[in-house]
Amino acid sequence: MWRKRFIAFILLLAGAGIGFAIYQGEKNPESIFGEKPFKYGLDIQGGTELVYEADTANIAPGELRQTMNALRDVIERRVNLFGVSEPVVQTEEANTLSGNPSQRLIVELPGVTDIKQAVELIGQTPLLEFKIERPDGEEKTRILDAFARTQERFKDPTLTDDMKAAIILSDPLLQDDPNYIPTSLNGSKLQKASLTFDSRTNAPKVLLTFTDEGRQLFADITKANIDKEVAIYLDGSPISIPIVREAILDGNAEISGNFTVKEAQELVGRLNSGALPVAITLLSTQTVGASLGERALTSGVKAGIVGVLIVALFLILWYRLPGLVATFALAIYIAIMLAMFKLIPVTLTAAGIAGFILSIGMAVDANVLIFERMKEEMKKGKDVADAMHDGFARAWLSIRDSNISSMISALILFWFGTSLVKGFALTLGIGVLISMFSAITVTRTFLYSLGTHGQSKLVKFLFGSGFRPS
Repeated sequence: MWRKRFIAFILLLAGAGIGFAIYQGEKNPESIFGEKPFKYGLDIQGGTELVYEADTANIAPGELRQTMNALRDVIERRVNLFGVSEPVVQTEEANTLSGNPSQRLIVELPGVTDIKQAVELIGQTPLLEFKIERPDGEEKTRILDAFARTQERFKDPTLTDDMKAAIILSDPLLQDDPNYIPTSLNGSKLQKASLTFDSRTNAPKVLLTFTDEGRQLFADITKANIDKEVAIYLDGSPISIPIVREAILDGNAEISGNFTVKEAQELVGRLNSGALPVAITLLSTQTVGASLGERALTSGVKAGIVGVLIVALFLILWYRLPGLVATFALAIYIAIMLAMFKLIPVTLTAAGIAGFILSIGMAVDANVLIFERMKEEMKKGKDVADAMHDGFARAWLSIRDSNISSMISALILFWFGTSLVKGFALTLGIGVLISMFSAITVTRTFLYSLGTHGQSKLVKFLFGSGFRPS
């Protein structure tokens, strides 16, 4: 008995600890959960959603997925380059009235409420550059010194991101790369990139084919940089830094290395995405203001709190002592769910919060099944301890089957649904799994730890239900 009570105490302590850590995380950013804040979706954080349709009429069916992934990568790099916080860029296939599937690109830009600005962000073409090694000397030393001084200044905790950006823009040396020098060879002079395989080792390689102007520029660059690096930059970030082994005069260059086939395919997609791989048409726009999103969050949280309080009151009034135990188990369930939202992390949308609230009701539903089974066993004249054991055993099959059906529904919604539906399905699915733990393990452990036996009037009252005396 003392072992059961010790386990129950540990569960109660762990639940309280998780809840307190989450509360502290919201107050103190340096705490355990403070480093992982809740992630909110566009409908709560505010921002802009753009839906584009891709013109894939001339794309072969076998290349459709690769083309759409390349398109997504182009747009994702573009919005990241402009400092948009945690953008969401995804592709989906939508059915149309004509019966032909439409390939769509959905772009969510949190914090960007200017639709014109958002459309301009998407419409710009990514920059592909070729750079050569910067030789050691006075110029490189001055640039490195400038970067070192700036890093020291950035250690000042009072500096905001805007102040840091102003410091970088105010110093021309910080606009230069200390390791590489830009050349006039860029993406506009690249004809195409393709995937090839080494005839001897069968290792994947990337073949670059330049235009006539690019062929001459590349020949001059490779002549002057044998046994040196030529860095390939996309949107200001290096994607490949090969070493030139010999001068290349025919306008074709090979990038080889320890590539997997998937990595080589991704590199080909990135190199070919100096411009959008397919034309896109803006279908719809949606803007959510920060104040509207804040109201949606406040309303969702308020609905959750009120719902939990009403459910807890119902459990205690109707099921008495088991209801009180279930309320503690429910509190632990909520603490675990909030911790999971932070640790995974789950992007919380209004639909996701609704899924979370629904899962709370499902967690209570499992307890109701158990308690009703216990009541039936006690009516047969069984001892409370035996009624508990048989109640859990006989309710388990119903709980298992109902939760499995809910999990199947959540999986289907997540697999086939849009981004809005996926948020609901994810929180619901996680909630169902954890609710099984809280209803079966936590509630049972707490009840068994009470060590209640017999059929006295007090026991019958504590384990009775409804507003009747026993």
